[in-house]
Amino acid sequence: MKKISFIIPVFNEAESLETLCSRIIEQIKILTDKNVINDYEIWFIDDGSNDTSVSVVKELIETDSKVKLISFRRNFGKATALQAGFRHSSGDYIITMDADLQDDPSDVPRMLQKLEEGYDLISGWKKDRKDSFEKRIPSKLFNAVTSTLSGLKLHDFNCGFKAYKREVVTNIDLYGELHRYIPVLAHRRGFRVTEIPVTHHKRKHGKSKYGFERYLRGFFDSLTATFLSRFYNKPMYFFGLLGLFFFLAGFAICTVLTIQWFMGIGIGGRPLLNLGVLLIILGVQSISTGFIGDMVVDATFRNRYNEAHVKEIIDVKENKTT
Repeated sequence: MKKISFIIPVFNEAESLETLCSRIIEQIKILTDKNVINDYEIWFIDDGSNDTSVSVVKELIETDSKVKLISFRRNFGKATALQAGFRHSSGDYIITMDADLQDDPSDVPRMLQKLEEGYDLISGWKKDRKDSFEKRIPSKLFNAVTSTLSGLKLHDFNCGFKAYKREVVTNIDLYGELHRYIPVLAHRRGFRVTEIPVTHHKRKHGKSKYGFERYLRGFFDSLTATFLSRFYNKPMYFFGLLGLFFFLAGFAICTVLTIQWFMGIGIGGRPLLNLGVLLIILGVQSISTGFIGDMVVDATFRNRYNEAHVKEIIDVKENKTT
C-alpha cells in the first residue's frame, strides 16, 4: 500500500478550504477501506494570501495532524507553491489540485488506478469546462499550440488536477509559469504521461486570480518549455545550428565583397560589408554559447524555489515549525 500526498496551492480561498478538506478526507477514507493507501497528508501552500486562508488551515491542523501548511511571505506564483509542496511532501503518490472547489476529489481513485496501470503522470482533462467563454477559447489555442510544439498530445495541459508518482516530482523543477507545462517537462524526461476526463465545477466563491498578463507570460514560458523539451541536454544543437547559419551567411557575403575588392570595386562604405561582418560575429558568439551550454548542462539544475520564500511551515507529524 502507498502513502498519498495532496498538494493544494492557496491564494485567497478561505471560503473554500474547509469544504475542500472534508471532501478530500471522504475520498481518503474510501481509498483506505479499499486498501489502496495506508497513509496520507494534505499540504496547503499559502501563496501570500491577504485573507484568512492561513487561519482556516491552522484550524484544520488542530483537528487533523495530517493537514500541513507552508506559508509564503508574499505571492510568488503557483509554480513556486507547487515546488515547495513537492519538496516537503513524502507520499508515494502526489495529487495536486486547485483550492477553489472546481476540482472534484471523487476523481482521485480513477487517477490512482491509472498510476497503477504503469503511467507516471495523470493529467486531468476538463472536458466539460465550466469556465467563461473568454477563458475557454485562449485555453484551447494554448493546448493546441503546446501539443504541436512539444509532440505530447493532450487536451488540457494547464489543468491543476494531476496525479504523480514520487519520482516525477523529484525530477522536475518549476519556476515562472512552467507549472502549465509539467506534462511536457515530465515527457521530456521519459516519464509516461496520459490524461483522463475529470469533473469540473463552477467557481462558488471569490473570483479567478488570472488576468490577461497570464497569457503573455504563458507565451514566453511556452517558448522556454519547447526549448527545454528539445534542447535541454543538447544546447549546441540549437545554438550551433543558428550560429552556423549566421556564420556561413556572413562568410558568403564577405567572400563576394572580397572578390569585388580584388576587381577594383570599392566596398568600404557599403552597408553589406557591415552586415557580413556582423553575421560572422553573431555566428561565432552563438556557437560559443552552445559550447558553454554543453559544459554547464550537466552541472546546473534550474531551480528557483528558495527556502527564503517561506514564512512558516507547520508539520505536526514531524513536530516542526519554522
